[in-house]
Amino acid sequence: MTKAMTPGQTAQNKTRAFYDRISRAYDLIADSSEHTVRDLGVQALGVSSGQRVLEIGCGTGHGLVSLAAAVGHTGQVHGVDISWGMMAVARTRVRSAGVRNVTLTIGDARVLCFRSSVFDAVFMSFTLELFEEAIPNVLAEMRRMLRVGGRLGVVAMSESGQTNSMIDRYEWLHRRLPHFVDCRPIDIVGVLQEAHFDARTAHVTAIWGLPVNVAIGIKTSAGSQEGSTA
Repeated sequence: MTKAMTPGQTAQNKTRAFYDRISRAYDLIADSSEHTVRDLGVQALGVSSGQRVLEIGCGTGHGLVSLAAAVGHTGQVHGVDISWGMMAVARTRVRSAGVRNVTLTIGDARVLCFRSSVFDAVFMSFTLELFEEAIPNVLAEMRRMLRVGGRLGVVAMSESGQTNSMIDRYEWLHRRLPHFVDCRPIDIVGVLQEAHFDARTAHVTAIWGLPVNVAIGIKTSAGSQEGSTA
């Protein structure tokens, strides 16, 4: 007998199917507005030659190429996404760029197969807010995989406490079309601090009148449940 899916699994499958459908058109739909702030996030993360970096929700691969250039041929970049379609586009982009230090994996950011304390940095751009109630679980997994002193860079729509016609319109669309208008504003620094990161805002900007922040969280110590693997 087939085991019934949980509500979380059902939502995950819907999300995967949605991004599979739009994967070939995603850059036309979103990247024209997202790329500038994503680049700010990569710069703020401050990765350097020889480091090992993970990007969660790597999408069509633009961030992977930038991160791979930053870590150089002695570094390593791992990309994770839930969508096979987005991953296929990313794989093509990485190959076309001649990048050889990138590994791609299909996976769920709430439970990943990487060992503890193996990454110097983790990057997420317009991804963290998609997890909604599961954000604490995702951040706990990111913290587990980072070395002490490692950095988590998050680019996300931000709660600003302000309103304008674009914010009102976006929130209206998000309530009615949550799988298409899927990002929701979050208190980025606040959720990072709750997850035991030393967090700060690196950049404050906007896309089409919608507030967007770049935040950096630093893992300052190992937790009691975290191993240390070379």
